[in-house]
Amino acid sequence: MRKSRRQIVVRIVEIAGLGLVVLNIVLYFAAYRPLGSKLASEQQQFTEERQSLRDLQVRIDHLEKFQAALPQAGEQFQDFMTASAPPRKRGFSQAAHLIRQVTEASGVQLTSVSYRLDSQHHDPLERLGLDINVEGPYAKMIEFAHALETAKQFIVIREFSIAAGENGILSLRLVADLYLTP
Repeated sequence: MRKSRRQIVVRIVEIAGLGLVVLNIVLYFAAYRPLGSKLASEQQQFTEERQSLRDLQVRIDHLEKFQAALPQAGEQFQDFMTASAPPRKRGFSQAAHLIRQVTEASGVQLTSVSYRLDSQHHDPLERLGLDINVEGPYAKMIEFAHALETAKQFIVIREFSIAAGENGILSLRLVADLYLTP
């Protein structure tokens, strides 16, 4: 009987051990694995939100710097407007004076100039279109264009073309916009 009692106890221990193994497998697939994947997705989401927060903080810092510089920018804009964009009343005469001055300084011959006020655009500044034709040596024409582009007034060169003129003289056609205050 002793042997049979021992076999019963061994059998119970084996069944209990097998039950624990099965319970571990069931717990692994039912609880541990889903919780592990959920934990991994939560960690990923946390990392993404942390990065998003860092990006937002960088943007906030940039905007705060921009906001701090804004009053100075307004003053600088007013200085620019006064120094570089003449009023519309004097725009044509200042453009003519500038073209004559740059032409004389660069040594090219002015052949024609036309002015056109652009009323189609409704920008804070008005555009005075300049169509300038000059003749002369290549180096002098480049000097003319450079002097016009780097003038104190706010001028944007839109077209620039060089062609052979009469008697081997080069001809430059330059289309630009002079910006004026209304």
